[in-house]
Amino acid sequence: MKAGIVGLPNVGKSTLFNCLSNVKAQSANFPFCTIEPNIGLVNIPDKRLNKLVELISPEKTVPNSVEIVDIAGLVKGASKGEGLGNQFLSNIRETNAIIHVLRCYKDDNITHVEGSVDPLRDKEIIDFELKLKDLETLEKRKEKIVRAAKTGDKQSIAELSLLEIIIKSLNDGVNVKITDFNADSIKIIKSMSLLSLKPVLYVCNVNEQSIKNPSNELISLIDSLKKTGSSVITLAAKTEEEINELDSYDDRKMFLDDLGIAESGASNLIKETHKLLNLSTFYTAGKKEVRAWTFYKGSKAPKVAGIIHSDFEKGFIKAEVIKYFDYVAFGSESKVKEAGKLKTEGKDYVVNDGDIINFRFNT
Repeated sequence: MKAGIVGLPNVGKSTLFNCLSNVKAQSANFPFCTIEPNIGLVNIPDKRLNKLVELISPEKTVPNSVEIVDIAGLVKGASKGEGLGNQFLSNIRETNAIIHVLRCYKDDNITHVEGSVDPLRDKEIIDFELKLKDLETLEKRKEKIVRAAKTGDKQSIAELSLLEIIIKSLNDGVNVKITDFNADSIKIIKSMSLLSLKPVLYVCNVNEQSIKNPSNELISLIDSLKKTGSSVITLAAKTEEEINELDSYDDRKMFLDDLGIAESGASNLIKETHKLLNLSTFYTAGKKEVRAWTFYKGSKAPKVAGIIHSDFEKGFIKAEVIKYFDYVAFGSESKVKEAGKLKTEGKDYVVNDGDIINFRFNT
């Protein structure tokens, strides 16, 4: 799964990417410093995984991860090719979700492509360019579908109706969410890879002072962003970069304590991105390896088994499931079994976040 970091030039995208990934992206005070998208595979902070490792002491530990893409800054006219816009919009199209960075601090030493700091205006610029590109995509698709619909093809008629609904909504400035549609419509919409329908996490990039004492202006901005139905977090990218450079846990904790926060903004962002992608976590746990796995919420046991190996799904027999809190309470798999807390589940079992599972299958 892949999430793309977007925003206007010089809002802190590459600095944020550096906080999240071991890949050190170039960061400089001018637009389009990032031309090719930087890509990093980022481990997801997971206290449950850490606890299982503490209890089991495995030979190997494998955390969950999410792919983060640092996409170059968009500008007005990107949908028409301004500022290498077509290339950048293409990079966004390949992602599953958007991390939209908004600059919420003033610094005369860092230029702003629009000449002033105005997060809501910047948000609207990006939103407008994504919608324009989607309208172009939809109109082209509509031209093809109209011809097929005239022949009476039911699938084409249904798709044409769906296209018209989305086109009207975009033209009217109405926010459209993929969750507004039924399962059949969602399948069609996903095939279009529409930019403006991707789930969004807004990141308010502030200065260190605003982390300690957020202004009324910042609080109002966050409220406005939340009204769009999207998730919002606040962090200071430059401060996060400083935290990231500290070697010891104690030094990082001291830094965070001084800021008055329990967790770094970067860690919070990674976890929020995981949620944004509608993902949950299950675990496999043994002496050789304790591993976290990603699955879509609502998935049934055979489908989840197939994430480990396709043979597990094809030959699925049953899933032996331990709830995370039961494992922690009893301290080992054998004691969980003795307490009768290990459950055997069949093919209709919907896997829950935090389940520890051993799959049984035919080869």
